[in-house]
Amino acid sequence: MGYVLTRRGKDGKPRYTAVYRDIRGRKRSAGTFATEREANKEWQKAEVKLAEGRIGDPRRGRQTFRRYVLDEWLPNHVMEASTRESYTYQLGKHILGWFGPLRMNEILPSHVREWVTHLKGQGVTPTTIRTLKAILSGIFTTALNDQVTFLHPCKGVKTPTVADKPLTIVTPGQFDTVYRALPDPGTRLLVELAIESGLRWGELTELRPTDLNLTTGILTVSRVVIQVNPKFHPEGRRFLVKDYPKGKKNRRLKLSAQIAAKIKRHISDNGLDPRDLLFTYRESEQPAHHIQGPAHRDPGFTKPNTKGHRYRHGTLSAYNAGPCRCQNCKAAFATYRAGRRSNGKDESRSPRIVDTDGHIPRKTFRDQLWAPALEAAELGFHVRVHDLRHAHASWLLAGGADLETVKERLGHASIAITQKYLHTLPDADDTALAAFAKTRNGASEPRPKAGRR
Repeated sequence: MGYVLTRRGKDGKPRYTAVYRDIRGRKRSAGTFATEREANKEWQKAEVKLAEGRIGDPRRGRQTFRRYVLDEWLPNHVMEASTRESYTYQLGKHILGWFGPLRMNEILPSHVREWVTHLKGQGVTPTTIRTLKAILSGIFTTALNDQVTFLHPCKGVKTPTVADKPLTIVTPGQFDTVYRALPDPGTRLLVELAIESGLRWGELTELRPTDLNLTTGILTVSRVVIQVNPKFHPEGRRFLVKDYPKGKKNRRLKLSAQIAAKIKRHISDNGLDPRDLLFTYRESEQPAHHIQGPAHRDPGFTKPNTKGHRYRHGTLSAYNAGPCRCQNCKAAFATYRAGRRSNGKDESRSPRIVDTDGHIPRKTFRDQLWAPALEAAELGFHVRVHDLRHAHASWLLAGGADLETVKERLGHASIAITQKYLHTLPDADDTALAAFAKTRNGASEPRPKAGRR
């Protein structure tokens, strides 16, 4: 039990210190006050707050959701650095503002349903709502185990249906078009290895020569690099290397002879040591707005803006009033700004410095190298670098590889994940249609009349 400690100040007047004992029995001060009444109130408040942290004490449920999440759950919950970064962002944007002021034992399933309806009204996608509910459910599962609350308000609450959209798989011909538009041999090798191995971006950009047996062509995937905000990195850096890939299980896969030979030549030409990164970030010699492809191509007009006006791509009007951010329009605006700076009309801008330890930043690669190549290829649909992993799985299955082999090669946790790549190429149904046409056409042909014996 707390008490008040009386002492004399320099002016001779009495001062009252509120004293209480923490959970380990150590003396703690809740502050010093001018009156004994104030001091008594403060040590009592401190003990009430301390009681909220005791197992089985119903007062634990009186703490607010915000206090429980920020002071107990988030700091002490074991999770990956990238997961902590994502959860912190989602909590601040969508969860704490709604549930933060509520006490833990006051939150009911009806509040969660109302929150889901609110998210739908704000235009949050079903996929994001499902993720947010999973975070909230994880918080209350821990709170239930810690006896902070005795009700799990997320149980039985449904979220909007997430449509299972079909995958659009890039064909070999389409891939070759993008491949030829890439600016340099190193980038082409990285992309070719991505589609030949099916590696995730973090696995691909953490590869080192020691991971590849150049004699057998066996590649070992044993690490992954993730890019996080420095405040979520244990050492305040941008890139964090984990000693295990996704699924926490190393895997091995065999590469084709031709890609293994290209990697061997790449290692030799660049003088790489066994522990060096196979692919490293280098400042591009060409600006981000560089367009691969024929310069005489007519870029056409932008889509109508809010006023219904259209502008020719590659002009300042298209960039400013369009507003269009295609490579042609960004190039026109960059050229205009560079001209103003060279004439002294605008202050010179210090060059942007990419924060990296040698690993290739995903966004930099996408904006400076991948996006211009896609635009030059004119595929008619967007392709992410991660979609090359999907293409790898689809091509293997279309070529006759069995599901279990593809599952192990890609490191899937379940064969059900691998099955979604069956029949994903545009011509996957040609055999079925041919069989259907054969049966239908055969049925429509007149049968020959039976002859006399």
